[in-house]
Amino acid sequence: MLNKAKNVLQTYFGYDQFRDGQEEIIQKVSEGKDTLAIMPTGGGKSLCYQIPAMLFPGITIVISPLISLMKDQVDALEKTGIPSTFINSTLSSEDINERLRGIYNGNYKLVYIAPERLEVPSFLRLLKEIHISFLAIDEAHCISQWGHDFRPSYLQIKNLINHIQPKPVILALTATATPQVQNDICELLHIRKENVVMTGFERENLHFQVVKGEDRDRFLLNYIEKNKTQAGIIYAATRKEVDRIHLLLERKGLSAGKYHAGMSEAERNRQQERFLFDDISIMVATNAFGMGINKSNVRFVIHYHIPRNMESYYQEAGRAGRDGVESACILLFAPQDAQIQSFLIEQSEMDEGRKEHEYTKLRKMVAYGHTESCLQQYILHYFGEKNPPECGKCGNCTDSREQVDVTVDAQKVLSCIRRMNERFGKTMIAKVLTGSADKKIRSFRFDQLTTFGIMKERTQKEVSEFIDFLTAEGYLQPTDGQYPILMLTESAGNVLRGKEPVMRKEKVRIAQIVADNDLFERLRELRREFAEKEKVPPYVIFSDATLREMSAGLPQDENELLQIKGIGERKLEAYGTDFLSIINDYCEEKGVERKQFVTMKVERKTASKSTKESSHLVTYQMLQDGMGIDEIAQERELSERTVESHLIKCDEEGYEIDWDQFIPDQYEELIEKAVEKAESTRLTPIKELLPNEVSFFMIRAFLQRNKEKVMKGEV
Repeated sequence: MLNKAKNVLQTYFGYDQFRDGQEEIIQKVSEGKDTLAIMPTGGGKSLCYQIPAMLFPGITIVISPLISLMKDQVDALEKTGIPSTFINSTLSSEDINERLRGIYNGNYKLVYIAPERLEVPSFLRLLKEIHISFLAIDEAHCISQWGHDFRPSYLQIKNLINHIQPKPVILALTATATPQVQNDICELLHIRKENVVMTGFERENLHFQVVKGEDRDRFLLNYIEKNKTQAGIIYAATRKEVDRIHLLLERKGLSAGKYHAGMSEAERNRQQERFLFDDISIMVATNAFGMGINKSNVRFVIHYHIPRNMESYYQEAGRAGRDGVESACILLFAPQDAQIQSFLIEQSEMDEGRKEHEYTKLRKMVAYGHTESCLQQYILHYFGEKNPPECGKCGNCTDSREQVDVTVDAQKVLSCIRRMNERFGKTMIAKVLTGSADKKIRSFRFDQLTTFGIMKERTQKEVSEFIDFLTAEGYLQPTDGQYPILMLTESAGNVLRGKEPVMRKEKVRIAQIVADNDLFERLRELRREFAEKEKVPPYVIFSDATLREMSAGLPQDENELLQIKGIGERKLEAYGTDFLSIINDYCEEKGVERKQFVTMKVERKTASKSTKESSHLVTYQMLQDGMGIDEIAQERELSERTVESHLIKCDEEGYEIDWDQFIPDQYEELIEKAVEKAESTRLTPIKELLPNEVSFFMIRAFLQRNKEKVMKGEV
């Protein structure tokens, strides 16, 4: 079966080899063994059930709590030629009934459902009447009460397994499971320990960093400015902070959206769509955003506040770099932020035992912010990996900043806090140190202290930042509560007695994550055109990683393009001609001398070429027979965009095409003026000057017709 699995991997998904763990997992389920797969976010979990689904007879049911992911997965599978559907609460009853009929008639290989669907008796009756050979349970940690996202509806899965006869093969998948949660999953689903496949939690392309004692707003703005062409998510702990940060970015003219539970569902969906379709590059959100977001080109995730636990942090940070490209995960750490999470735990409806469990997790999350050792190592150790090595690339491992002795300033602050009897918070302390004329200071007679105004050459904001630094370094301990009081620690006593120096590193240097070349930007623009036409997110067409490989390898024909990771035969047929055209035009324009393309997928060359060479000619013949583009697309079960690309290819091969039939008379003059004004033959600049009803293909037809006239000497 593995040979067949590799063929599916190559033909449909465009990869020539499995990633770590995938082959072992597919082998186990193909042998009928119920399996638990623990793989990091972006590690390729979905292929572990999508490929077997194509090999098993009957239907594969995928249980997932992530409604947005279902649509993304189905869109992506449809692009590769795999019949799939989903059923969840976003659909009307009519749509659900239509899809249920399709399931009953065997029209799909994969069916995604939310766990709540298992509580609908009519759906369970349907499952009894169809052949289900494989059951995949995504986000399997939700089945454990000790998981960070326990969902009672997941407990229905056990009843479902008993309900289906004959029993299907089970595959449970998760990215964030501690040893305790792993045991729960195995026990509840009767998975044997020898059938647990854990590839490790490390994400090699992620760069973790903790930033302490700095102005967070300033850091955020500087970071985005440095990486303004990249997509990123900024997580904040409260709705109020999300609104504030979003407003801050908007006032700076940055392309940002926001997402939290206080917004209407329609507005949340609108903002999410804008982010997925690259209409905005930054999303500011609470942890309500991102579950199941399959956007592969998120280059950075910044946590403005500390999350409640390491599971949440790693899952949220792991939304960066799902395409395998270098990406950044940054925690802007301020110890007092833990009070927000403590408040949220205390206000929850959890029992006392569960609350104490959450407090323990929060303390470990705070310790992550304080640690000076390898950040990746800390994370892997938390998830149960034994003796993980240092990564050598996280913020702590690579921190080469020089240290400055700030002992005298630290003594001033610590001495002031002691003289204020350790009864006040950061704001009041900063006012005393800077000599503020605040009436409250005079009422407490703090203006009589020897430390009053001792740092008056600094602003209150600068002193507050320095106090944050001392707190982050463990010299000050904030109390519980909404307005924490700062108290001295044992280390603070050593500093005041002159037994311990305080060293502070220089400000964090902000680096550019990745540098994209001009060809990559052109390919991304073409991808966006396809995405707009087909109404899917751009990464469903091709990932950033695929575009980068194109711009680096410069493939010259379909054979070479097929060797790029992420390009299968269906996508080659749909998009190959247009992307090759962009690459060829770029090389000709820049005078790029192409090196020999390194072949990686030799096995596919011969087979694919023979099957695809004539496809565009079939389209051409149907056009000659008088059929329109929409009729050809329907007859051949292709998208109209694919049919259009076939015609372009035929034209380039010398087949005669009457382009006038695709240029409506009322728009011809408008298109001509737009081309002149844009001073370019690139489609997007021209399209922006035209009404929405003028399609990209109308413009392309106009340009093709004029190119032919030039060649014939008619213009």
